[in-house]
Amino acid sequence: MGRLIVEQVVTVDGYAADPDGGIGFFEALIPPGDDGEPQLNDAEQLDYVSQADAILFGATTYRMFADYWPGIDPAVEHVGEIVNRLPKFVVSNTLTDAPWGDGRIEILRGDGAEQAAALKERFGTVIVWGSLVLTDALFAAGLVDELHLRVVPTLIGAGRSFTPGGLGDRSLELDRAAQRPGGVVSLRYRVR
Repeated sequence: MGRLIVEQVVTVDGYAADPDGGIGFFEALIPPGDDGEPQLNDAEQLDYVSQADAILFGATTYRMFADYWPGIDPAVEHVGEIVNRLPKFVVSNTLTDAPWGDGRIEILRGDGAEQAAALKERFGTVIVWGSLVLTDALFAAGLVDELHLRVVPTLIGAGRSFTPGGLGDRSLELDRAAQRPGGVVSLRYRVR
């Protein structure tokens, strides 16, 4: 069985979305790249993404990624070539089509946790970015093997946690901690 990695960008007070569901809290805090756009990728991110065998999205995060990633310049967004090349899946019972640049990605219907478990059987490493509703189900089902957090230096006081409310205690083992440009801290945990 493969491993499933969840990566979230969160505030210091642990929110992955503001009270209205937006993520604008981190865009102004991430150092800009050559094109002036916020950059979360660096050598660490490139290494991490290059180990992936597939990417899994929830519908909302898929829409955000599909609007941005297919048209990026890999010279600016260094993980762009890998993101565009990897097999991608979106869990949705409402999407009828999932375009990605000139191609399509596979829509998985039904229970998100069941679909993710099936992907773990097919692929060595599956990455999930954002996708809060989906990751709630993955945490609740005990399918998350690693948790990667990019903690941005801001407090918003209220919003959406990156874990489900009724999760209970889960023990984590710190695997890596590193400071990034702009005061961003990258944390990698193994879920026990």
